[in-house]
Formats: sequence, structure tokens, C-alpha cells
Amino acid sequence: MRLGACIAGLFPLFLAVGETPSILQMTPPIQGLAVTNLRDMFDEIHNAHPHEAIDILEPAGTPVHAVVSGTIRKLFLSKPGGNTIYEFDEMGVYCYYYAHLDRYVDGLREGMQVERGEVIGFVGSTGNADPRTPHLHFAIFELGPEKQWWRGKAVNPYPALVDAVKRAR
Repeated sequence: MRLGACIAGLFPLFLAVGETPSILQMTPPIQGLAVTNLRDMFDEIHNAHPHEAIDILEPAGTPVHAVVSGTIRKLFLSKPGGNTIYEFDEMGVYCYYYAHLDRYVDGLREGMQVERGEVIGFVGSTGNADPRTPHLHFAIFELGPEKQWWRGKAVNPYPALVDAVKRAR
């Protein structure tokens, strides 16, 4: 049985009874991240398209951690995103998208289960990212019933990341 809920009007959640949605259990994708490192840029226009993500500037090679426990659904090299990871949470409600990665951690593969906090890749500037500005492009998508990694409703990651950073301190 699924129930719809909305927390402070920030984002819709679809909860299986008795389970906590992954978006409320996120850990920061970068260790030691501070709230001052985050800027809400979800509604900005980048390259003539809505950004619908957050960019976290970090030195190239900085480890990127899975924000939730889940499954690596797709490893993809795209022109705009470069080396990307699509991770589905354990309930199949949200997809977490990590882009512009320099590389994946050795042994990472599609279908692999990962734990929250596990290193999955490294910050880079692949795809259409400025090579002088390595960063993690991070997005969250609410999956539809088809569970397609390339399609979902964009959810602003900023509020959830701020909460995750505050919990990590």
C-alpha cells in the first residue's frame, strides 16, 4: 500500500507503510561538505535548459559517495554529463544522478548494490563542464511507475542536501 505525503511543501514523497523515504536519509555526496558549499540553482537556466540540479565545486579527484543505499541502474557517458551514475534507492521511488565524474570507483557496475556513504566515483569536469571548474552535478528524480533511469520528475536537491549536511555534523 502506498500513501502520498508532502513535507513542508518541499517535495512529494511516496511512502510504503512503515518505511522512511530515502530522500530523508541522505548523506552528503562529498565528505566534509558545509552548508556554505551549497547554492540552490535548481531553477537557473544552464545551456538554455532548466538546471534542475545542484553543482558542488570540489577539486578533481575528490571522492563522491552514494547518498543512499540502492542499486546502480546505469553508468553512462553522455555529451552533456560526461561520466554519469544513475542510482535508484532501495524502494525504487527516487533516482540519484551524479555527473561530470572524472571516473567511477574501480569495480562499479550496473546492477550493483551500494551502501549509503560508499565511494562510487570521483569529481571531475567531463561532458560539457568547464575543465577549469571540476564539480559534482547532482540531481534527484522521482521515478514514475515505469522506473526508467532517463525519465522522472525533477526534485530540487538543495533542501535535502542542506538537511543531510546538518545531520552529518
